[in-house]
Amino acid sequence: MLEKTELWIRGVNLHGADLGDLASAVAGALGLDRREVIVVDVRDDHVVVDVLRRTVAAERVIAREERLLRAMAAVPGVSLSPTAFVHSEGVLGLISVSEEQGRDLLERSALMAEQVRAKVARRAMVFASGPEVSSGMIKDTNTPYIVDALGRRGFVASAGGVLQDDDAAIAARFVEAAESGYGLIVSTGGVGAEDKDRTIEGLLRVDRLAATPWVVKYRKGTGRHVKEGVRIGVGSCGASTIAVLPGPNDEVRECLDELIACLESGEGKERTARRVAARLGGHLRRETRARSNGHDHHRG
Repeated sequence: MLEKTELWIRGVNLHGADLGDLASAVAGALGLDRREVIVVDVRDDHVVVDVLRRTVAAERVIAREERLLRAMAAVPGVSLSPTAFVHSEGVLGLISVSEEQGRDLLERSALMAEQVRAKVARRAMVFASGPEVSSGMIKDTNTPYIVDALGRRGFVASAGGVLQDDDAAIAARFVEAAESGYGLIVSTGGVGAEDKDRTIEGLLRVDRLAATPWVVKYRKGTGRHVKEGVRIGVGSCGASTIAVLPGPNDEVRECLDELIACLESGEGKERTARRVAARLGGHLRRETRARSNGHDHHRG
């Protein structure tokens, strides 16, 4: 994608030409909507047009000079000199490269883009949550475990610190991580049924279509519970995947391999979330059975 800029067409003479028709010709040559191109300057031997898009796909620009000049020459009242050419002081100058150069550039650009995507996909940011962690009341055992586990699977993982119990603040941290080139963003905690648990809500601010299946449900209003139960979440922000996991360390250990396996096999967010939730649900049911049989299994 190329940043919006101006195109200068030199060697142009106008004789009663309609500038709207001229803009339409340029737009057609570049595969743009007519409303996205305007003529911003007319001189004795050149015309300047502006593309009113923040970005323009490279495929619409590269090696399009001849096509654009032919389109302009077909407009009534427009004549071009034999040496007419298109010039840009910005990246739209790629319009004047040859077809062969254009194909080569696009192929190399596609390869570079794929390499960047692959590198970004293996960069991970890991967040904890909760005032009890940020205040030092309890030790954050999840972040070092996840960073180490991801590192052993070929990720370059970093600790992102502790999230506030606030939807907007959580969403902002997720977006910041995605925009910083982290293809995987993992958070732990804040997914329970108490009012202070806001991580799922933060995820939904970033991706309103995020998958947020229930792991366990309670009767609403039971004890401290103001929500129906515990959920996990998998969503996206641009090319980044965001995974929101529970806080207990044994549950993180139980589901992390499932999450990584889904990511590496290219599962979508819905299937990934369902598989992680099912893994956690099975773990919690086993814990419940163990406690009912007289064993003391603390969830952490």
